[in-house]
Amino acid sequence: MLTAEEKSLIQNVWEKTASHRDEMGGESLYRLFTSYPKTKTYFPHFDVSCGSEQIRAHGKKVVAALTTAVKNLDNLSASLSELSSLHAYNLRVDPVNFKAGGGMGRGVGSGVQGQGQGTGDRSSGAEPHFALQLLSQCLQVVLAVHLGKDYTPEVHAAFDKFMSAVAAVLSEKYR
Repeated sequence: MLTAEEKSLIQNVWEKTASHRDEMGGESLYRLFTSYPKTKTYFPHFDVSCGSEQIRAHGKKVVAALTTAVKNLDNLSASLSELSSLHAYNLRVDPVNFKAGGGMGRGVGSGVQGQGQGTGDRSSGAEPHFALQLLSQCLQVVLAVHLGKDYTPEVHAAFDKFMSAVAAVLSEKYR
């Protein structure tokens, strides 16, 4: 549960990103595919090169969903219900990709599973990392780069908690 202070931090920081938010989505996805190459298996039809139209377009979708979530912090389940259904029923994304293990953005020991653990997408040969957790880590780096000194430890912690809440909502349809 996000506190009132965390909600305010998230909303204020997200507002500061408005002019370059779409760019940040593409940067986050590119960073994801570069830092965690096995995640490309979830997007086999994508041109995953830097600045590709597919990465930019999907990055815009990611930040649009996060913008919706930021605007509806008090009712994430309702605001992301359609997206949760899309991933569960249409795209059939493995629910392990929405688990938020021991906290995001903490690197080693964060609950991210390594090769040979968990129950991820075995058919694609991908390591069963929690894709949304990895994307969250990449988004946090991109936020830090774009926000500079405005990206404080408090902002990091609030976004970490926020992204965990988003992950929980996206996995709701699997229950």
